[in-house]
Amino acid sequence: MMPQSGEPEAERRALEHELEEVVIDTRPIALVILSRSLRTVILIAGAVLFIVLVRAKPPAGLSVAGERAIAVFAIAVLYWITGALPLMVTSLLVIVLLGFSGVMPQRQAYALFGNEAMFFILAAFMLAAAVNHRGLGRRVALKIFRRFGRTPRGLIGSVYLLSALMSFVIPEHAVAAIVFPIVVDLTAAMSLAPGRSRYATALFLAMAWGTNIGGIATLLGGARAMLALGILSESTGQTISFLHWSAATIPIVVLLLGAGWIVLQHFFPSDLASVESSARELDRRAGEIGRMTFEEKGVAAILAATIVAWMVFSRDYGYAGIAILAVVALFAMGLLSWHEVEEYVNWGIVLMYGGAIAMGAALQHTGAASFLARASLGRIGSALVVLAILALAAELLGELLSHSAVVAALLPVGLGLAAHFGIDARAMSLLVAIPAGLTFILPVGTPANALAYSSGYLHTRELVLPGGLMIACAWVGLNLMMHIYWPWIGFAIATH
Repeated sequence: MMPQSGEPEAERRALEHELEEVVIDTRPIALVILSRSLRTVILIAGAVLFIVLVRAKPPAGLSVAGERAIAVFAIAVLYWITGALPLMVTSLLVIVLLGFSGVMPQRQAYALFGNEAMFFILAAFMLAAAVNHRGLGRRVALKIFRRFGRTPRGLIGSVYLLSALMSFVIPEHAVAAIVFPIVVDLTAAMSLAPGRSRYATALFLAMAWGTNIGGIATLLGGARAMLALGILSESTGQTISFLHWSAATIPIVVLLLGAGWIVLQHFFPSDLASVESSARELDRRAGEIGRMTFEEKGVAAILAATIVAWMVFSRDYGYAGIAILAVVALFAMGLLSWHEVEEYVNWGIVLMYGGAIAMGAALQHTGAASFLARASLGRIGSALVVLAILALAAELLGELLSHSAVVAALLPVGLGLAAHFGIDARAMSLLVAIPAGLTFILPVGTPANALAYSSGYLHTRELVLPGGLMIACAWVGLNLMMHIYWPWIGFAIATH
């Protein structure tokens, strides 16, 4: 049987495609070997560091258990920052090392995985799965974009504000998953090419910045907020209510949304006279989804009731208890299945938070956090300067690392500083968690940034200046709020 005439041509194209994917490394052989062995070097260095610290004599003012807690903390931070091991694997290692080194009984270390924050995060992911899978978030986004996105500026503004507002009630990764594909289709409908359209860059940046800014407004936007509360609760026995958290953060959100809009308009002015093609695409997509289904209405009702319950009853019944009841209601009404949960829930993140919470509790209860605080920023002598430095460190590290890793690394030391300077531990938790989530330049820390970069329309060199301005605005705004506004709502900040 003779081959069809098109087969040789198809084979040739397939071979060319494979050759295009071959990347020749032209670096010196020594550099190639070093880069490939760096992970092994870091892993060995962490193990050596841990052994040296465990066997060393504790300095004055630090117990043996405290020194060993610092040893576990050191290896965890090294692996978290360098990525030598996945975040969740490092967290599991923390649990084991805390028991093996005698910092706390092994049973107690494992029990910290039962922290309320863990179950809240898990239930919040399940709620977001229902919103995503049933199409409720997509419907809301299309409705808003069709209503307000009929002009170039209106479309960017609707993407920007809706991304922020949706991040008030569902996790940032869910918001990014809803808005990103819509923006991709809009840019395709308008034939906006990467590298040639600043308007397309502004659209994707509006999605990313709006999501990140809105994510700090409530406890639902980013799981790092509940991680901070978990560490706070296990370390000090204190917590922050849903309304109290939002009362502290909403003014910062409003300030940054205004600053971000000005920066977007200045650095990425519209180069389009009309967005009629995007309006037609929105009409087409809206026609495809049809009328609102019973499932969407049910998810919307349960989500609304859950948020109200958090606001009113969280102090009596806890965040996790309310969230779990909401998830049970979703399953009972047939609005969510376990297969859908497995598809949307990031189980690794849940594991990561268990280790981080255990690490924070160990540092606090052994006195290691206070020792680290005194040995580092505690020597400065001014609470104002210490708070400013810590906020800036959290913000800059948030550009480079996972936001969860930033909170896990900085908050235990921050709580030690809070005790040293007489600062409200709740205010310190806000001070670390809020700036850690404000990422404006790099794609590392947040799903929204990573997706925006994956579109091909964003380039780091274009974002250094506008993103740097946003970082400065966030830092200045946070310092003003914590010294002028936070004491007024009950978060005491020392001034000596």
